[in-house]
Amino acid sequence: MPPPLILDPTSLDLARVVADQEAIRHVNPQRHEMEHLTAIILFDPEKELVAGYKDVREDEFWVRGHMPHYPLLPGVLICEAAAQLVSYYTVRTGFLTGDFVGFGGMEKVRFRGMVKPGDRLVLIGKALKLHRRQIVFTVQGFVGDSMVFHGDIIGVNLTRGGTPEGEET
Repeated sequence: MPPPLILDPTSLDLARVVADQEAIRHVNPQRHEMEHLTAIILFDPEKELVAGYKDVREDEFWVRGHMPHYPLLPGVLICEAAAQLVSYYTVRTGFLTGDFVGFGGMEKVRFRGMVKPGDRLVLIGKALKLHRRQIVFTVQGFVGDSMVFHGDIIGVNLTRGGTPEGEET
């Protein structure tokens, strides 16, 4: 059974872009094939909510091999898109104390539907824990009004040396 909705995805105005891909690049360090957010459409620090989307293209690096003649967006890339959404929120709200937000883990992840080239994957995140050492968000992903993914994404502040902020080496 899917979890209760964080926010009804049909209530989002997908045309109201808060941050386009160029603005996301000013916040998130991923580039080229590893950029998995197209736009941010909701940024609400008061309610600790963020939403964005990934337009899944036919020319993405994984299409040819996952799965031949029936391309499906790999679950690991759905999780990466969710992590980038969490990272965007974390940096924009000032919870970043290191050089960037690292992917610290995932919990309770489930995939409930397929995401294919031509789809728009809408991601909605709600903060569960905001701390200088660890950030935890519950995130849900939708294609149309159908939930295709949900899980908790954990982010950690990293320094360029690779050590999580505040930890001894």
